[in-house]
Amino acid sequence: MSDFSKKFIDESIQILRLINLSIIDELAEELNTVREKNGRLFICGVGGSAGHASHAVNDFRKLANIESYSPTDNVSEVTARTNDEGWETVFEEFLRVSKVCDKDALLVFSVGGGSKNPAVSTGLIKAVDFAKKNSARILGIVGRDGGYTKANGDCVLVIPSINMSTITPQTEGITALIWHLIVSHPKVKAKPTKW
Repeated sequence: MSDFSKKFIDESIQILRLINLSIIDELAEELNTVREKNGRLFICGVGGSAGHASHAVNDFRKLANIESYSPTDNVSEVTARTNDEGWETVFEEFLRVSKVCDKDALLVFSVGGGSKNPAVSTGLIKAVDFAKKNSARILGIVGRDGGYTKANGDCVLVIPSINMSTITPQTEGITALIWHLIVSHPKVKAKPTKW
C-alpha cells in the first residue's frame, strides 16, 4: 500500500472513531418521525453532495418508505431556474412549490454546510431558512465546522476534520457511509435489501 493510501485510510478510521454516534441515533429518530407523520424528506446538496442526495433519495424511498426528493434530480427545473432566477434560489423555490411544512424535513449534505461570508453554497442557506420558516425540521450531515447548516439546524452531524487537505473526499465518502448506516438503522429501515 502506498504511503498516501495508508495515510488516507488511517485518517478515515480516525474520523469514524471521532463521530458522535448519539447524533446518528437522533437523525434516525428524526427520520422515523417524518415517516410517522406522513411527511416528506427533501435532500439538498451541491456538487458531489448533489449526487449523494440523488442516491440517498432512492435509499430512503425504497428501504425506509419515506417520501423523498432531491431538487437536483430534475435537471430541467434546475437549469431553467438557474437561467431565469439565479442559482441561489433553486432549492428554496423547489421547497416553495412543494409546500414544505411542519411534517417535512430538509436534509443537507455539504462539506462546509454553507457560509454567508465568504459566500459558499448560498443556495443551501436559502433552503435552510425557507424550510425553517415553514417549520420543517433541519437535518444535516456536514463537514468542517458545519457552517450555516450546523448553526441553524435541529439535528446535524458534523464529520470531524483532521487533515485540511482531505476534508472534501473524507467528508463526502463518510457521508455516504453514514446515510447507509441510517437507512439500515432499526428505527428507519422498513424493507430488506436484495443482497
